[in-house]
Amino acid sequence: MFSRSVLRSLTSDLRLSAPTSVSSVNAISQRACLHQTAWLRTTQQQSEPQSSSPIPEAPLSATSQTPLQNTISQSRNAIPLEKQPVAPTFTSPIEVSKSLMEQLPHLVGQTPHYVVAELHARPYLLTEGDHIRLPFLMPKVKTGDILRFNRASALGSRDFTLKGAPHIDERLFECRVRVIGVESEPLRIKEKTKRRQRHVKQAKSKHRYTIMRVMDVRVKSPEELLEEGAVVVEDAEDSPQIEARS
Repeated sequence: MFSRSVLRSLTSDLRLSAPTSVSSVNAISQRACLHQTAWLRTTQQQSEPQSSSPIPEAPLSATSQTPLQNTISQSRNAIPLEKQPVAPTFTSPIEVSKSLMEQLPHLVGQTPHYVVAELHARPYLLTEGDHIRLPFLMPKVKTGDILRFNRASALGSRDFTLKGAPHIDERLFECRVRVIGVESEPLRIKEKTKRRQRHVKQAKSKHRYTIMRVMDVRVKSPEELLEEGAVVVEDAEDSPQIEARS
């Protein structure tokens, strides 16, 4: 009986003392918050006179462009250097026959141009704005890279055609493409079985292809060829000629 009465008295004392302890903790936390807010107000008032002076803004240059403008612009100057194709190097200047130099302005003046470019011995008929889906995944190529097709068997317009023997000199034209991305085909599963065996094997395949867009197909004018150091030679039997369509 005595122990029960002692326990009851202790529990009653704890119940009475618990609200007071909680209230004291709340009061201490409120004082801490008030102290912090008062300290923040004093620091803000002290820092306001120093930060009241306006910060001069840097003048915008005429050449500055936004990232959106850089992506929209398709000029060669807007393309980063790491994305541009490597310029070819030649040991001797290009030799152009007189007849080709005389007929070349007719081909240059008639647009748009087309080119039959070859890639891994596969011909592709390309014009500006076309999309190419290669039948393979091109290695070491990233999205946004610019490539130059330098092997072509034919180059022409609506009424004129320049054929190579077997290829046209790459210094006569420019064909640039941009890598858009990679496209993958649906997953294909093929079942393979052998005679007198119950086990069935499954061969899975999911090929990926490189997607490109033709940016520019251009024929160089005689003035550009002369500036690059072209040499005019006499006509020969194997010299390329521009044929007019009948």
